[in-house]
Amino acid sequence: MDALPIDLSHPAVRDYLALVRLQVLTPLSLLINAAALVVCALLTNPTITHVARLYPTAISPHPPTIAAYVLVIFLGQLGYCFLLVLASKPETKSTLIKGVGLSLVFANWVMAFWAIACVFQWFLFATILQGLLLLLLIYSNIALLVYHPPTSERPIDTALIHAPLRFFLALPFAILFPYSLFVTLGLSFKPTEPGVPRHYSGWHAWAGFAVVMSTNLFALIVIAIRRDLVWCIAATWLCVSIWLDSPKPPPVNITVIIFTALHPIAFFLSHVWSHFYSRRPQAVALPPGDDVLHREALERQRNGTAREVDEEAVWGGQ
Repeated sequence: MDALPIDLSHPAVRDYLALVRLQVLTPLSLLINAAALVVCALLTNPTITHVARLYPTAISPHPPTIAAYVLVIFLGQLGYCFLLVLASKPETKSTLIKGVGLSLVFANWVMAFWAIACVFQWFLFATILQGLLLLLLIYSNIALLVYHPPTSERPIDTALIHAPLRFFLALPFAILFPYSLFVTLGLSFKPTEPGVPRHYSGWHAWAGFAVVMSTNLFALIVIAIRRDLVWCIAATWLCVSIWLDSPKPPPVNITVIIFTALHPIAFFLSHVWSHFYSRRPQAVALPPGDDVLHREALERQRNGTAREVDEEAVWGGQ
């Protein structure tokens, strides 16, 4: 068999093949993830929502609110898949291949397996999967931030690559991984009828408080330092999903309500601070033609000085 007419070891060829691989695997993984979540949320018995009702915790979210959040993640990834096909700039292709790569593909598969594990109530396996999902998304987001940071020169990359990845990361970071861990450790309660108060022990309540305080404090720091609109929306949305699923222990409920207001306020104040106190003094631009006049004046001054020196030399020679 004759050798291929192309050099597979050439960097440009390898990047092209990597992009083609992503163009095939990323939409496929998104389709599998969406199909698994829809089936486990609507068709199985019990559904994911039913399992969440069977094992309520101090940080359990409101299922319809989380479903809407996941829908936004899918829409963002759909735009990401279109960008995989339509990308033409070398910087965008490099971000897709080397910044995200296969981590998003693996994340979609892990999310699909988590839905199956949740329906079968394999909570230890579900916790491990959520931990793996969190590590994959942290890796891809750090790679994007360090090696392919968002820039105003490529707003489409920011909207369709950076934003969906950060929005996806916030979900296991603030909700899914802590919830799976709580159920695995036995920090859940017996389900009650709607309107019947739940009996929370102090340990359960303060464990929930530690989770929501730490995750939201981290989110608040990111929002304030980086002026991150995506993280602000995600963190606020997830806080709302927690206090909508009432009743909650007072330490948890009060904390998420406070952070629901703090995240937008921090985003607004960080922009105000940047606008009024972090602006660097800019050089004053001369009107058109003034720089030419300035150079001509300097030239005339130098010519006049040279003429005076010549006259002195002449008179002195006499």
